[in-house]
Amino acid sequence: MFRLFAMIALVLAALPAAAFETRATAAWVYDVTTHTVLMDKNGTVAVPPASMSKLMTINMLFEALRDGRVQMDTTFPVSARAVQMTKDGGSTMYLQQGDRPTVDELIHGMIVNSGNDACVVVAEGLAGTEEAFAAQMTERAHALGMVDSTFANASGWPDPRHRMSMKDLGLLAQRLIEEFPDYYPVFAQTEFNYKNRAPANANNRNPLLKLGIGADGLKTGHTSEAGYGLVGSVKQGERRIIFAMTGLASDKERAEEAERIASWAFRQFALKTVAKADTRLAEAAVFMGAADTVGLVPAADVRILIPALVQDGLKAEVAYTGPIAAPVAKGARLAELVITLPGLPEHRIPLVAEADVPRGGFVTRMTTAIGHLRATYLGDTAPAS
Repeated sequence: MFRLFAMIALVLAALPAAAFETRATAAWVYDVTTHTVLMDKNGTVAVPPASMSKLMTINMLFEALRDGRVQMDTTFPVSARAVQMTKDGGSTMYLQQGDRPTVDELIHGMIVNSGNDACVVVAEGLAGTEEAFAAQMTERAHALGMVDSTFANASGWPDPRHRMSMKDLGLLAQRLIEEFPDYYPVFAQTEFNYKNRAPANANNRNPLLKLGIGADGLKTGHTSEAGYGLVGSVKQGERRIIFAMTGLASDKERAEEAERIASWAFRQFALKTVAKADTRLAEAAVFMGAADTVGLVPAADVRILIPALVQDGLKAEVAYTGPIAAPVAKGARLAELVITLPGLPEHRIPLVAEADVPRGGFVTRMTTAIGHLRATYLGDTAPAS
């Protein structure tokens, strides 16, 4: 068996997108539609996430809702520890002991107000203690593939044991969008004022929500150690991007950089179909089949992001291990279309059999076997007669 490569020509050409230098110390930008990483600057470095890590607390609560362990109207008590979060400074929804906020109110308090007190109430309500909840957050994050994340609390309060990478935050954002479509719209809400107690902290800090560019989430973060950060998502037409960034110097710089990243991701790349479903791109050799070859086709349209400046041909090749032994079933995955563009990760798209290829009859198999024996033991490449 041999690993075979066939160079093919596709319908588009490209140059790398214009280089983008972000002021963030770490950033990760992802095109959800095409599963393409557009930027990775220190994306897997575990850093202080500040309030952006509240997304994991929110995920834990969304999972509890989905599983039926709590309802939107379930209420939780407010402990002295939760109230102390307000006294210690930082973002709050101004809960008081004696309050019994609902799960729905706590979701709004965490997302819109970035309430540290709300996070403690959720942690204690779900796990008994914040410490136990933080351990559950870490375990769950690792199970979901967020390997750079460890949690010491529910709110993102500064702690040397509390770390996330920008890639993990991006993956978490994608999960919240795709797995919880009924709850996700809260991230686009711009105001929440629990019992009219927090008029000064009622507005969502996400700077993208007011720009009218299709932004619908997710979460800001800031501490003196972490700097200013944002996990954002923007949807325009068929495309959605998610990004996470941190280490900005000010709220103003965060707002400017968020808009720059979103603009770059949409304006420097175009979504194009480079191969239609069921279009033969190559052929693979078949061993002992009724036909000598089988066509290789994509099962679905191949759509990728093409940098805006188009000039020279992109590189594409079909790779498979062959010859392929008959019988071959139509639709069986046999090969990969490998597309490379300068400055972007390679795309690997499965190719499947275009048609059935049954085993050959007795004469075909005998002829093939004799040819194989000659080639193996006699060095004879002439066809059997």
